[in-house]
Amino acid sequence: MFFMAALKVLFALKRRNKRIFSVCMDMIFLVFSFWLAMFARLDSFAVLTVPENWLLISAILPISIFAFVRLGLYRAVLRYMGLQALSAIIIGIVIAATSLVILSYYAEWTIPRTVPIIFSFFAFTFIGGSRFLIRSVIGNGNKKQGEAVIIYGAGVSGRQLLTSLNQSHEYHAFAFVDDDESLQGNIIQGVHVHSPTIIRKLIKQKSATKVLLALPSASRSQRQSILKKLEPLAVQILTIPGMSDLVCGKKQYSDIKEVEIDDLLGREAVPPRHELMCSNITNKVVMVTGAGGSIGSEICRQVLKLKPQKLVLFELSEFGLYSIDRELSALALSLDIELEVLPLIGSVQKQNRVQAIMESFGVQTVYHAAAYKHVPLVEYNVVEGVRNNIFGTLYTAKAAIAAHVETFVLISTDKAVRPTNVMGTTKRMAELALQALAKESHRTRFCMVRFGNVLGSSGSVVPLFKSQIAKNGPVTVTHPDITRFFMTIPEASQLVIQAGAMGKGGDVFVLDMGKPIKIVDLAVKMIHLSGFTVKDDQNPDGDIEVSYAGLRPGEKLYEELLIGDDVVGTEHERIMAANELSLPWSQYSMILSRLDHACHRHDHQEIREILLSTPTGFVPKDGICDLVFKQSTLNKFNSEKIVSLLA
Repeated sequence: MFFMAALKVLFALKRRNKRIFSVCMDMIFLVFSFWLAMFARLDSFAVLTVPENWLLISAILPISIFAFVRLGLYRAVLRYMGLQALSAIIIGIVIAATSLVILSYYAEWTIPRTVPIIFSFFAFTFIGGSRFLIRSVIGNGNKKQGEAVIIYGAGVSGRQLLTSLNQSHEYHAFAFVDDDESLQGNIIQGVHVHSPTIIRKLIKQKSATKVLLALPSASRSQRQSILKKLEPLAVQILTIPGMSDLVCGKKQYSDIKEVEIDDLLGREAVPPRHELMCSNITNKVVMVTGAGGSIGSEICRQVLKLKPQKLVLFELSEFGLYSIDRELSALALSLDIELEVLPLIGSVQKQNRVQAIMESFGVQTVYHAAAYKHVPLVEYNVVEGVRNNIFGTLYTAKAAIAAHVETFVLISTDKAVRPTNVMGTTKRMAELALQALAKESHRTRFCMVRFGNVLGSSGSVVPLFKSQIAKNGPVTVTHPDITRFFMTIPEASQLVIQAGAMGKGGDVFVLDMGKPIKIVDLAVKMIHLSGFTVKDDQNPDGDIEVSYAGLRPGEKLYEELLIGDDVVGTEHERIMAANELSLPWSQYSMILSRLDHACHRHDHQEIREILLSTPTGFVPKDGICDLVFKQSTLNKFNSEKIVSLLA
C-alpha cells in the first residue's frame, strides 16, 4: 500500500524532477552495488576503511551516469520501457565495470578480479530490476482494470494492441486466440495464446463481451471466415484499423472501431487498373452531377486522386455541395494536389444552366449520378421522379452534346431490370434515352453502368440497422425472403470509372455484384457482431427482435442485373457488357413528348399508361401511390359524395 502511494507521488512529479530522482537513485544503486560486491568477495567490512576504494567509486559514478545519459536511459518512460532501455542499462553497466577495471589498474589500487563481475550483476539487478518492477506493478494495476476482452491475433499487431491496451484503463486483455498453431501455448507479455476452438470457454471464464480483431493485413475472405466463427458467440467484435492507415500514421493500434460491414461480404475487391482509371480523368475537366450524394461524392474522391485539370461539382442540395466541397479541398491539400474544385448549385432539369456550365469550363467527362433513387419516395412523388430521372438525364445529355463533351457516363441501377416500381422504370427510361442519343451523329460518347445496392449509402439498410441496434431494436426487415446485391461504395465508384473508359457508345455495362444476400441474414449478423442475441420464438430472452414490416410500395423481393441472357465479358473481370433492346431517337422522342404533357397536367393515369407501353418491362406491383394523386382522388370522391347527398 505504501509502495503504491509512493509510486503515485513519484509519477505526479514533473518530468525534470523525475529524471533528477532517477539519477540520484542510480548513484545510490551503483555505490551500494560496489560495496556489496567488495563485501561479497572479501567477506569483511574493513573494505569500507580503505580510502582508495572510496576514490574508485567516486570516479566511477560520473562516468556511469554520463554513459546512462548519453544512452538515453533517462528519456525512457518507465511505464513504456522496453528493449531500448534494457540495452542502455546493460551497456551503461558494462562501461561502469570496464571503468572500474581500468582505473584500478592504472591507479594501482588493488581489487579482486571478480569484483567487476559481481558489481555488474548487483548493478543490473538494482538499476534494471527496480525499473522493471515498477513497470510490472503499473502494468498489473492496469490489467486488473477495465472491461475483459480477448485479442484475436497474436502476431505483431496483436502485441502492439496489447501494449496500447495496457496503458489504458478501458480494456483488460486477458487472452490471445490465434489460428497459428505455432503460437498457441505461448505467453506474450504475460498473456496466454489459445486456440480459437476454446474461445467460447474463454468468454464464459471472464464474462468477456468483446473480441478485438488484430488482423489488419488479413484478406476480406479470411476476415469473413473468422467473423463467421465468432458471430454465434454474440459478443461485440471490434477491430484495429487497416494496415495502410497504420503505416501512413493516420491511425494507431489503440484506435479500435466496429467491424466494417463489408467484411461480411467476403468479396475481395479487384485492384483498379490504372490506365482505365486515368483515361477519362487525368489532366481533363471532369463534372460530377449529384456530387453530394453517396455515389457522387465517392466518385469525386476517386476523380480527385487521379489529378484532373478541374473538378466541377454540380449539386441541388446546398448543404450536400458545401460538405463535399469542403472535404475535397482538405483532401487535395493533404495529398498535395493542385486542383481547381468548382462547387456549382443547380438542377439537372434546367438544360440551359447545365449547358452553360459545361461550355464555360470546357467539361470533357461527365459522371451523371444525380437521380432520385429511393423506391417508396419516388412512388409517392411520381411526377418529380419522372422529371428528375428521365428528363433530368435527357437534358444533361443534350447539354453534353451541345458542349461537345467527350464522355458521358450514367450511373444506373439493378432496379431498372424488369422494374416493379416507378424509380426503376425511370432509370430504364434514362438508359433508353442515352441509347437513342448514342445512335445520333455527335462527338459525345454515352455509356451506362448498372449495379445494385452500395453499403453505407444514404438509402442503404446498413445505417438504418445500426441505428436500430443502438436503440436496442427492433430491427425492421420488410420480408423474410428479400435479397439484395451489395457492393462497397469505393469499389462501385472505381468500377464505374473503369467501365466509362471502355465504352464505345450506347454501352450498357453491368457490374459483377457477387451473390445476393438475404437482408434478414445481414440483420442477424449485425445484431450478433454488436454483442447482442436475437429475440425470437427459440430465444424469448434475447436482446433484439427482428420484425417484418412488409414490402414497401414498388419493392421487389429479388433484384436482377440483366434483362436478358445476352451478356459478354469485357477486359475487366468485374465488368460485363449487356446487349439489350433500344429505340431509335425518332420513336423515343414521341414517347417523351407524350410523357412531358402528362407530367405537365399531373395526369397520373396517363403517366402510368405511357410507362407501361414503353419497352422497359414495367410490371407494377401496386396501384398509383402518388400522395398528391391519392389525396386529389379522395377529395374528388368526397365532393361527389356530398353533391349526391345534397341532391
